Amino acid sequence: MSDRVAAVDCGTNSIRLLIADVRGDGRLADVHREMRIVRLGQGVDATGSLAPEAIERTRAALADYAALMREAGVGRVRMVATSATRDAANREDFFAMARAELGAVVEGAEAEVITGDEEARLSFAGAIGELSSAAGPFVVVDLGGGSTELVFGDSEGVRAAFSADIGCVRITERCLAGNPPTAEEIAAARAFATERLAEAFTHVPVEGAHTWVGVAGTMTTLAAVALDLPEYDSQRVHLTRLTSEQVHQVCDRLIAMDHDQRAALGPMHPGRVDVIGGGAIITEVLAEELSRRAGISELVVSEHDILDGIALSIA
Repeated sequence: MSDRVAAVDCGTNSIRLLIADVRGDGRLADVHREMRIVRLGQGVDATGSLAPEAIERTRAALADYAALMREAGVGRVRMVATSATRDAANREDFFAMARAELGAVVEGAEAEVITGDEEARLSFAGAIGELSSAAGPFVVVDLGGGSTELVFGDSEGVRAAFSADIGCVRITERCLAGNPPTAEEIAAARAFATERLAEAFTHVPVEGAHTWVGVAGTMTTLAAVALDLPEYDSQRVHLTRLTSEQVHQVCDRLIAMDHDQRAALGPMHPGRVDVIGGGAIITEVLAEELSRRAGISELVVSEHDILDGIALSIA
C-alpha cells in the first residue's frame, strides 16, 4: 500500500490542495488537486494586517480540504503559508485558525511560514520533476500574489534563489486602478516590476540558464488563454511551450482588456479576473530580461510547482 500525503499551499491570492500517493520510485501519483481563490492578502499591502473576512474565507476552504484529507486517509500533511502571512501584524489569528482545522486531520499539524529561499527550493523541485535534465540549467519563476520567486539550478538542485517583493495582487493594488488601466498606470506598473525584479537578477545568475519554467496561476492562465481553450484544462496547459512573441501577444491582450472582457474568457478563474493584468505585466518584464540576459526565447508552463515540492518534502 502506498503512502498517502497531503500538501496545502496558502498564498496571497489562492489556497491549493494536493493529495497524493508516494510511489516506490519516490514520485507522486495524484489522488486529488484543488484550488480556491480566497484573497488572503486582501489589503495587506495597505493596512499591514489580514482582513477578518479574508481569514474566514480561507478557513472555510481549509475546513473543506481537511474533510477531503480525512476521507482520503491522509497520514501526513504539510501546510505552507507564504507572503501575505509573513507581512501581517495579526498573523497569529491566521495560525490559530489553521491549527484548529489541520489538527482535525493530523494531531499537532499547523501552518508554517517559510522563507523565500525555502519557497523557491520547493517550487524548483516540483517544477522540474518531469523535465529532462539535458534541458538544464533551469530558471524557475513562481509568480504569486504577493511575491515572485526566481530559482536557478539543475537536476542536482538549486544554485541560487531570490524572493522578489512583487506579485499580481501587490502590483494591481499599487498601480492598476483603471478599468482598463490607463497608459500611465501600465507604465508605472512596468517600472515597479522592473525595479523589484532587478534585485532578483543581481542575486540569481540567470545568464547560465537554458530553459525558463513558469509556475502558478498567472502563468498557467496565460497559457490557457494563449491556447484559446474554451475552459481551463490543466492537462492541456501542463508543459505548454510559448515563444516570446506568443507571451507578449497574450500579455498585451490581457493588459488592454477591461474587467468584463477578461471575465468572459473561458479559462479565466473568476478570482483572477482583477489581477491577471498585473501578472501579465510582470511576465512581460521577465520575458524581456531573460531574453536579454540569457538569450531565452521560450516559456515552458508547468502545472507542477511548490505544491508538488511540499508533498515531496514529506514523502
